[in-house]
Amino acid sequence: MPGRSDAMAERFEQDRPRLRAVAYRILGSLGETDDALQDAWLRADRADTSGVENPSGWLTTVVARVCLNMLRARDTRREDPLDDGTDRRPATALPGARTADPAEEVQLADEVGIALLIVMDTLGPAERLAFVLHDMFDVPFDDIAAMLDKTPAATRQLASRARRRVRGVPAPDADAPRRRRAVDAYLAATRGGDFDALVALLHPDVVLRADAAVVPTPGPIEITGVEPVARGAMASMARARFTGVLLVDGRLGLAMAENGRLRVVLRFTFADDGLITGIDVIAEPGRLSTLDISGIG
Repeated sequence: MPGRSDAMAERFEQDRPRLRAVAYRILGSLGETDDALQDAWLRADRADTSGVENPSGWLTTVVARVCLNMLRARDTRREDPLDDGTDRRPATALPGARTADPAEEVQLADEVGIALLIVMDTLGPAERLAFVLHDMFDVPFDDIAAMLDKTPAATRQLASRARRRVRGVPAPDADAPRRRRAVDAYLAATRGGDFDALVALLHPDVVLRADAAVVPTPGPIEITGVEPVARGAMASMARARFTGVLLVDGRLGLAMAENGRLRVVLRFTFADDGLITGIDVIAEPGRLSTLDISGIG
């Protein structure tokens, strides 16, 4: 149909900020988000939309289905996406489409909430889609159910389970407020490269243990003493940009996600005075998969 592509491109461009927001919250990766929008645009451009009464809702459905397929493929492959900065968009790319910018990735993660993105990575594809579309974008359960090939009641349960994990239930801990301040301060000091502030949080006998996948090294490593541990923490400044405070097995901890994938978890132990006595750094996929990661309230 003459002019159809131009009209659809205009509609897609008008809706692109919202569609991009939907895709990013589902995928947690800016590069994959832009890939999903490109795929959705190509599908929309080829489709017969003459009977579509709600173009914006229809485009949201197309983007959501593409993202769902990507999540399912991600779970099947369990491999890192190629990200070498090469622009692989075809000549028919949507006008205005952009390649992923690392600085924008950090900004978006902060806006959405790094902790939320990390928890989302622990959800199954259907749970993630149901939660994002309903709780964040008010898409009716009937519409989401059609995307998932489930009943509205089953879809509602998926969103409910995701919501419970996002909110989290901390283990009973009378010192939780003080420990939360310590974990927040540890993350702030690491992000800001404030060595002295980090040293002030550590017990004189602090021990840091890291598995072989953290550095990586041939085997696990152990570091003792305030200054050596603080120097080791300073080495993770880049990771700290994508790190948030969460519950790890019901206790306060830190988790880092990059490109929407959980990469590293830190578990802490504390002395009675609130100083950090132990840091367990976990990056081996097998160990990460056994952890219960959830949000904080």
